[in-house]
Amino acid sequence: MRKVATQGLAALAMLAAAFAVWALFVPSAKPVLQAWGLIAPAPERAAAMQAQDSVRVVAEAVVMAAVDDRATAIGDGRPFRTVTVVPEVTGVLETVEVTSGIMVEPGQVIATLRNEAETIARDRAALVLADAERTLTRVEALAGAATELQRIEARLSRETAALALREAELHLDKRRITAPISGWLGILSLEPGDQVTPSTAIAQIDDRSSLLVDFRLPERFVARVSERMAVKAHPLSRPDMRLEGAVRAVDNRVDPASRTLLVQAMLPNGDDVLRGGMAFGITLDFRGQDFPAVPPLAVQWSADGSFVWAVRDGLAQVVPATIIQRNADKVLVDAALSPGDLVVTEGTQSLRPGIPVALRELAQGAGASPAGG
Repeated sequence: MRKVATQGLAALAMLAAAFAVWALFVPSAKPVLQAWGLIAPAPERAAAMQAQDSVRVVAEAVVMAAVDDRATAIGDGRPFRTVTVVPEVTGVLETVEVTSGIMVEPGQVIATLRNEAETIARDRAALVLADAERTLTRVEALAGAATELQRIEARLSRETAALALREAELHLDKRRITAPISGWLGILSLEPGDQVTPSTAIAQIDDRSSLLVDFRLPERFVARVSERMAVKAHPLSRPDMRLEGAVRAVDNRVDPASRTLLVQAMLPNGDDVLRGGMAFGITLDFRGQDFPAVPPLAVQWSADGSFVWAVRDGLAQVVPATIIQRNADKVLVDAALSPGDLVVTEGTQSLRPGIPVALRELAQGAGASPAGG
């Protein structure tokens, strides 16, 4: 019996030695031992096995973006400057020197009134001045023969005659109707021979190098709108025309009836395609608070509301995300996300909290390094 036990132990020892030689020196033994769980897999194989168990997804990095707060309004345009030309005196139109629709310059004669009486008065005043100057010359030539009083009277007569001539020339000049500013002349409706008074509109001149547009904003924008703020505009008759201007003035009070604030914008009109009286749509963009911006595909829904799947330390994590604003390519959310965090855009249907995640790829423009297997 002892002999049999000794032989059994010897056989076991020989089998153990053979197993050790096979495990140490036969390459095909390692996969078998790893499968039996007798040895741990190599790090590379462990990573590969973990990758096989991970959910492969597409992710994109979070960026920060500002909420767009936009105000729109409709306003009426008017020339930068406009002047209604009227005569200074009553009279009859003698000539009309310009035609409708032309550009005029300051001082250019638009029309004249009959001025026979004023011309005669001017010529008479000129004769009186010439006689007064001759008298003054004779008195001063007499030297000691003329008294000081005579010299004073001669000088006074000359100055009075000069003032009378200036007055006569002023009355004559008022018979000429001139342009006070440069601009485009409107349609003329008067003809030579018409009787005019200081209340008669001869013409209207518009300086439309720029247009002013008055519009109103809700009172909530009072503290945010300011001079030189950029505005976008388009004529209501030309929705395809895009114009850029700036705020020129802001009223100093809110209208209590409408609870709106009057604002004035200036639009350039260098190519002269805009006219006073046109209606414009006005848009002002106000920068709001910054929020994390994620792709629309990253936003998911559950019974608790909206959320996103974030990839952190190679694991999937649920992050509640309240939608603040939807834009064309991003959704602004109120969530515990930082710039550069990865959110899953494809493969969300296979995710569970804490499951390992392997990035199949980063969405274009994600700008972050892959995380996980």
